[in-house]
Amino acid sequence: MEDHRVTVELHHHTTLTPDARQDLLDVYADVRAPLLHLPNYRVDVFAERLDRHAAEPGFVLALGYDGELPVGYAYGNTIASGDRYWKRMTEPLPHGYTDAPALAIKEIGVRTPWRGSGTARRIHDALLAGRPESRVTLLVNPLAGDGKVQRLYEAWGYQAFNAQQPSPDSPRLTAMIRPTH
Repeated sequence: MEDHRVTVELHHHTTLTPDARQDLLDVYADVRAPLLHLPNYRVDVFAERLDRHAAEPGFVLALGYDGELPVGYAYGNTIASGDRYWKRMTEPLPHGYTDAPALAIKEIGVRTPWRGSGTARRIHDALLAGRPESRVTLLVNPLAGDGKVQRLYEAWGYQAFNAQQPSPDSPRLTAMIRPTH
């Protein structure tokens, strides 16, 4: 396979422009193609979540391009104490756990030809660059890739700390956290 590390250019957004939104949706549809028949993964359902997340405080998006082709993305936003993200945890959190704002990564996706090239990590790190939050959290399906995705996040320094089921159509997800920098 061609090494795509040198060809991927990263674009950073703090607002969701129409072009960036369409590029993200195109990558999402490709990345999630095997799951698009499930209600929670349909592109229109994801687009609604994306639009809601983009309107929330601290929105940030990193898009990777190989030439003109969007090949990967990561996005998230700031979550403060009282955010629904924290309220959906299955186990009570320790007192004060949510006092400091955190960055919640809502989605990471990379097209198949760029997987294993370091592209996902570069996009992830670009998303975190310059963020004021001291911690970053994300949710992962522990069954995704037979656990491979969760092990990848563990290699990036994330540790499981709780679980949640964000919606009735969603699988139970592992909540992971690490320092932002």
